[in-house]
Amino acid sequence: MKKEVVAMLLAGGQGSRLYALTSQVAKPAVPFGGKYRIIDFPLSNCVNSGIDTVGVLTQYRPLELNSYIGNGQPWDLDRSDGGVHILPPYMREGDQGTWYKGTANAIYQNIGFLDLYDPDYVVILSGDHIYKMDYSDMVAHHKKTGAACTISVLEVTLEEATRFGIMNVDENDQVYEFEEKPKHPKSTLASMGIYVFTWSKLRQYLIDDEADPNSSNDFGKNIIPNMLAAGEKLMTYHFQGYWKDVGTINSLWDANMDMLAPRSSIDLYDPSWPIYARSPIKPPHVTGPNARISHSLVTGGSVVNGSVANSVLFHSVTVEEGANVEYSILMPGAVVKAGAQVSYAIVAENAVVEAGAVVGSAPDDSPDWGIAVVAGGVTVGEKAVVPPSAMVREDVRRR
Repeated sequence: MKKEVVAMLLAGGQGSRLYALTSQVAKPAVPFGGKYRIIDFPLSNCVNSGIDTVGVLTQYRPLELNSYIGNGQPWDLDRSDGGVHILPPYMREGDQGTWYKGTANAIYQNIGFLDLYDPDYVVILSGDHIYKMDYSDMVAHHKKTGAACTISVLEVTLEEATRFGIMNVDENDQVYEFEEKPKHPKSTLASMGIYVFTWSKLRQYLIDDEADPNSSNDFGKNIIPNMLAAGEKLMTYHFQGYWKDVGTINSLWDANMDMLAPRSSIDLYDPSWPIYARSPIKPPHVTGPNARISHSLVTGGSVVNGSVANSVLFHSVTVEEGANVEYSILMPGAVVKAGAQVSYAIVAENAVVEAGAVVGSAPDDSPDWGIAVVAGGVTVGEKAVVPPSAMVREDVRRR
């Protein structure tokens, strides 16, 4: 059962910065782009890169994510030799059992799974990024340079660098210093949270890290600094292309809007690199005689009789006649009734905006302005108002 490469996909994050959208589901299961969920991107990247053995490490509210992944069939990962494996925390003999304490601890708790396949290399991925990437190129770079660890990086602005782990490298792209969210960054090479490790090296560092009671059990805070301190060869791999960490409301909204851009950097129509998804079987979308749709994505099963502009509509959405939706994301089953106005907003699954209600507004000069969010299953009552930046988790009635 030996595999040259095994991917480990960290998908257990709570996604607290997405607030209302992750109150019921894990962040990787959040809908994206009309027909996908966030986790579809790294899973599709694995298959397109020739990696057929993937461990998905779940933890926070895993039920919907586990059900969505299922046997891995949509991504061609329903295989008897390899395939996709759901890896939650579990009780071990003589142990009380613990949640995953950090990214490194999550991999440590699954050393047995990795030993089963005895890989030469392990690719560590995050389940909450939107991008297309050929991991096989990164693995080839790792092998060519003889590195113990290769870290995928991209150029960011100096202002953005304070939010990332920053790699300081020499003229050969070898890392000599790593800074976690530095106040005064020395470079603009930001870690993407994508790593290739030589498994024989990583395995021992995970064991040693687990024995340290003061460790945060994290790759960025512990494993990588420990490898640097020990003189291991750490290299960078420069990524060129679209990449977005959709861990905040604004970044999630931005990434959805990027799909509408005429020259978007992420081409979802490229037949050589498809993004696979578990899509429900729905009839074609329907537009009424008075409907107006411009510059928008409308997915199957939706019924539009109102006005939709610059928006992303998932399956089974209803926009009634006289309703107006602009610069917004309507997730599966959302309903916007007659005369309602939805602007610069995210309306989550099965939420209802009743007749005459107002959700969000166009940008203004107010420092408090932002994207309005209505959580899944919430009803915004008739003629009720949800102001910009509001995060609505409970039904709203007109005041």
